[in-house]
Amino acid sequence: MEQREMVCIVCPMGCRLKVTMQDGQVSVSGNTCKRGAVYGEQEMRCPMRVVTSTVRVRGGRHPMCPVKTAQSVPKAEIDRVLEAVRQVRVQAPVKIGDVVLPNIAGTGVNLVASGNVKAE
Repeated sequence: MEQREMVCIVCPMGCRLKVTMQDGQVSVSGNTCKRGAVYGEQEMRCPMRVVTSTVRVRGGRHPMCPVKTAQSVPKAEIDRVLEAVRQVRVQAPVKIGDVVLPNIAGTGVNLVASGNVKAE
């Protein structure tokens, strides 16, 4: 049996969750809403995170552009995602929502611009 205590970050309540996994079954207590139960189970089975960073820009008014993954990626894949981000160079102009790198690190998730960079 595996047991973890965590604070739910889904809503402002900050419920203290107690999550237990035994024989592949997960139980969550301490949550005040359904979203807390879903969050606790997800954290126990396969924690997911949105990754934010910056990429280099060529020909832009700014040398860097903020980016993020369009959806959450498995926490265990964050190092591979960040390694892929370090290799990215984009050409200005860049607009919010532009896909900077599709299917980053084979996760099935796109890396998108979260800021604008005008051309020089």
